[in-house]
Amino acid sequence: MAAAKRFLDNSNPDPNQPNYKRMRPSFASVIKEAMKANFLENVSSALEPMLRRVVVEEVEKGLRRYSCLSITRSPSLRIKALEPSNLRLIFNKKLSKPIFTSSKVVAGDGQSLQILLVDTSGEGMVPTTLPYPIKVELVVLDGDFPSGETETNWSREEFDKRVVKERTGKRPLLTGELNFTMREGVVPVGEIEFTDNSSWIRSRKFRIGAKVVQIGNNQTSVRIIEAVTESFVVKDHRGELYKKHYPPALGDEVWRLEKIGKDGTFRKKLSSKGINTVQDFLKLATIDTQQIRTILGTGMSDKMWEVTYKHAKTCEMGSKLFMARGSNYVLILTPICEVVRAVIDGQIYPTHDLTGIQKAYIQNLVKEAYTNWSSLEEVDGLVNEPALLTQGEPMVDQYPNVHQQQQPMIRSYQRNTILTDASEQLIEYNDWIGNPNYI
Repeated sequence: MAAAKRFLDNSNPDPNQPNYKRMRPSFASVIKEAMKANFLENVSSALEPMLRRVVVEEVEKGLRRYSCLSITRSPSLRIKALEPSNLRLIFNKKLSKPIFTSSKVVAGDGQSLQILLVDTSGEGMVPTTLPYPIKVELVVLDGDFPSGETETNWSREEFDKRVVKERTGKRPLLTGELNFTMREGVVPVGEIEFTDNSSWIRSRKFRIGAKVVQIGNNQTSVRIIEAVTESFVVKDHRGELYKKHYPPALGDEVWRLEKIGKDGTFRKKLSSKGINTVQDFLKLATIDTQQIRTILGTGMSDKMWEVTYKHAKTCEMGSKLFMARGSNYVLILTPICEVVRAVIDGQIYPTHDLTGIQKAYIQNLVKEAYTNWSSLEEVDGLVNEPALLTQGEPMVDQYPNVHQQQQPMIRSYQRNTILTDASEQLIEYNDWIGNPNYI
């Protein structure tokens, strides 16, 4: 009994007693508690994604249900209820490049950009609208976003993480009209420009993004995927002073052509011979290619010449033609000295089966017109029609059916005839070839 009593007394020791000794936990109990805590942590980690997904799905169902109700309440608009992921913003055109700081950002055709709302649920992208206004904001993105050119879907968080802000101490990276209200599924982009170049970020390129910041009266609503332009380099404005023009204009300085530097040797050589503009360059290239190659020297290889000449030939010719006339001839020339029309001794000049003497005669007339270019008369005409004679070589006859025309004076260039002062009948080629008085 005494032993049992001692056992009962010691089974519940009182920590307040002076002889109380605290028992140390065993190693096994510590391991057991650690395993229990680790188990609970693993269970929580496993359940969290599932619970998060369930919550997101329920929220999206609620938003979708709200969207359908709000749209169907406006039957007069006849707008189809769209799935959130099927709506996206897009830019209507690609950008004009290169882009410089302090210069207006425009589309490739020189017009202002537009942002469109489209539905991608079917084949392709179909323009669509919503029954309430959409507030849109423009931002600058890293050129590496998205990670792949074919990637078209991303989350709001992924998009916002790739927004690029200005460098410390700099002005806002993109300035101008950055906030718009879209109605009827389209909104024009106003004047915007960059204040800094893109060389300081890893990709060295930017993109412009357009994101929805508010739909109707709600800050958050149906998901609309953001619009993103192609990636591009932004250069400092001072670089614009040296940029090439695509296409060049006839009046552009000759260094606007590829392979000819603004302060380079080629430009100086051409300038010393009075070749200062793209038009000057093309006129001499048409009259005497070898002469202009000689002026440029051996430093311009055949490959470089091809690049320069091809670039120059892309220029717009405009609507002006030039008329050179002498005692027995009339020539109609393009702004770069190509023959569009020739009448000699009242006879139309043919374009096939020419003898060497005939070619040389026309070439000499054109060279004479080139020398006296400032005295030529300007006339209106269709400059972009193929020239009859380029660099002394005839082209395929494009005026086979020449008909008679009666007119007292030269008025204008017409497709099938040139009218002469003498009101003469145009003679067929075979008759002209047999004319002993030609030269």
